[in-house]
Amino acid sequence: METEIQNQVEKEPKQDHEKKEGIIKKVEKEFEKDVKIVGEEVKKIEKGVIKEVKKVEKGVEKIIHKIEGKETHEETAEEEAEHKKEEAIEKSHSKKHSVKEKDVNNLAKKIKNAKTLMIVSIKGLPSKQFQEIKKSIREHALVRVAKKNIMLRSIKAIGKESILKLKEHIQENSAFVISDIEGYELAGILSQKKNPVYAKAGQEAPEDINVPAGPTDLVPGPAISELGSVGLQIAVENGKISIKAGKVIVKKGEEISENVASILQKLNIQPFTVGLEPVVIYNISDGKIYTDIKINSEETANDLKNAAGKALGFAQKIVYYCKETIGYLLAKANANNQSLGKLAPVEEKPAEEKSEESDTEKKEEQPAEAKPTEQTNETPAEKPKEETQIKSEEEK
Repeated sequence: METEIQNQVEKEPKQDHEKKEGIIKKVEKEFEKDVKIVGEEVKKIEKGVIKEVKKVEKGVEKIIHKIEGKETHEETAEEEAEHKKEEAIEKSHSKKHSVKEKDVNNLAKKIKNAKTLMIVSIKGLPSKQFQEIKKSIREHALVRVAKKNIMLRSIKAIGKESILKLKEHIQENSAFVISDIEGYELAGILSQKKNPVYAKAGQEAPEDINVPAGPTDLVPGPAISELGSVGLQIAVENGKISIKAGKVIVKKGEEISENVASILQKLNIQPFTVGLEPVVIYNISDGKIYTDIKINSEETANDLKNAAGKALGFAQKIVYYCKETIGYLLAKANANNQSLGKLAPVEEKPAEEKSEESDTEKKEEQPAEAKPTEQTNETPAEKPKEETQIKSEEEK
């Protein structure tokens, strides 16, 4: 080891003397660690060898006693204690093995009798929130948390090749959600059971974290400098700190510092949500696996509304008859009919109808002509003029 260090030092230039010393110290530390590890291993081996030697000596003593004719059936107190310890260890191992087998069989049985198996992540989920979520979805699903080995063995015990692909999705912080409803319906229920929590230092921001403008409950003091350190414009109003303008203090994907986490907690801003995060869905009946599960009910509802509005307009445009479009199409047809009626030319009446109308007009005018001249105060010269006007109107 020393020759290697000297060779390494000779190869380095004189200017890198400090680097050489650092390298030497690192090598010495590693060498000391290796020595300690080797020493510990040697001690373990020595203890094991001593035990084996004692056993051999006891065996030899028994053989000698048998040869000499002495009774060796009675064991010493030490031998009895060791024997009892060995029996207790064997019993505990057998019990643990039987308990594990029962857990595996029970879990596999429940999965077989269900419709959907979902693997969820419980990483970072506090115990209190986990118990609340578990109780709230008890009507829809059964949540089981077990060791990774038991989960893998239970999947293998089902006996389907398609379910063995789930092994790569099972981690230390995984849990089984077993249900009789559809996988995506179950994922939608889980998305509604998430709880908001405060940010912690070192976490990665899932979205831009914005501090809105408005009053706060903070009293002027050290909080003024803390808020100013992240670039927030503040003012004191009615004895409390007020934020003049909102600002994004952490962008998506950035790491949250201790200062920012403290400020968000003081302002009662909870940018994170915790819950059972779906990792993969397995349909037990047909063996299909679904990954990349993202459920956003509000966004999906808005997308459906927009799509329905566009589809209705398109159906009306192409004159597609259905329950939703028939009212609009009938109203449009009626409006078009009325507009066409206004543009149509007036039909001319036949000659017979015209003569009948002229006769009726004459009969109505005769009583007026029979009146005496005194009442009308008309001269005889004016009568022929009136007759000519009547004839002209009849011709018209």
